[in-house]
Amino acid sequence: MADKNIILFLGYQLFIKNKKNINRKMWVHPLNSTRPSEGIDTNMRKSITPAEKLAVPLRYLGTGCTFIDLHYTFKLGASTVGNIVREVCIAVWEELAHIEKPSLTEQLWKNTAEMFEQSANFPHCLGAVDGKHIRIIKPTGTGSQHFNYKHYFSIVLLAVVDANYKFLYIDVGSFGKDSDSTIFKKSTLWNILTRNELNIPKACPITITNIVANYVFVGDEAFGLSEHVLRPYGGRNLTNKKRIFNYRLSRARRYVECAFGILSNKWRIFHRPLNVNTELAVNITNACCVLHNFVRERNGIDFKDSLTVEGFEEINPVIVDRGGRTAIDMRNIYADYFYSEGAVSWQHDK
Repeated sequence: MADKNIILFLGYQLFIKNKKNINRKMWVHPLNSTRPSEGIDTNMRKSITPAEKLAVPLRYLGTGCTFIDLHYTFKLGASTVGNIVREVCIAVWEELAHIEKPSLTEQLWKNTAEMFEQSANFPHCLGAVDGKHIRIIKPTGTGSQHFNYKHYFSIVLLAVVDANYKFLYIDVGSFGKDSDSTIFKKSTLWNILTRNELNIPKACPITITNIVANYVFVGDEAFGLSEHVLRPYGGRNLTNKKRIFNYRLSRARRYVECAFGILSNKWRIFHRPLNVNTELAVNITNACCVLHNFVRERNGIDFKDSLTVEGFEEINPVIVDRGGRTAIDMRNIYADYFYSEGAVSWQHDK
């Protein structure tokens, strides 16, 4: 059972030593109000301190080293290192998730939509949604369930990201063989969305216009079109209006791609296949997403990290539902808006 009283010392000097202009201040964030017990020293050995217990998984997640590397670095048993990584990842998720991943309230959606309108010129956007493959070593007894179209084994991270590159929602652990649309429609987010329990604000006029539009998520071609999920127009010979809509949609959707890049370049465990069982791989991914939000809120980002996505691969593109009449009409409303009242000066040059 994870020690929920552990103190979270986020010290970048554990894995960032050579970068310039980095604030090396060690953040101290208590997961509980009381300091944890230091353990009991015996005649045979000293107990593992809470600071050391946290330093082990931070080094593991931040550098991508192996349990054997940590075994020699910290002079701990390899199995002990594995247990510490599991316990701390679980503790980070259980104690920080409700803080760093806020509840999906109506006010949160309105704030997110306002950020997207200011940053990406896309009104009523609830977030950018996408999924990525996370490489793993073939789990025992799973057959081809985790074998994806890129010909390696993986689990899938599905995420919704706001305009501040922070994760609003994540779904981790789906089989690598599944597509974005399949995973999304099996997620708790989709179930809540279809039951109208996601607290999404009601449709209202876009700012300074009389055009009434739904609040929507934006995704790529792998997602099905619906009243609250927009995807690009398909095909090559598109009209100018459809081409501009696709460009404006991609400007909003790039935030999720950049967030994945920041995640993988900050927590370099994703630069290699995870040589752990599936349950621990899910725990590691959950913890990294929460720590991503933690670091993003307090220390910002390195712009270079957002330029490349290392270790993650796109989900298998498949033919998906093109949406009903209502969904098609909603996408056309946005296309008309971007071509008229919501036009920006540079969109015709793209």
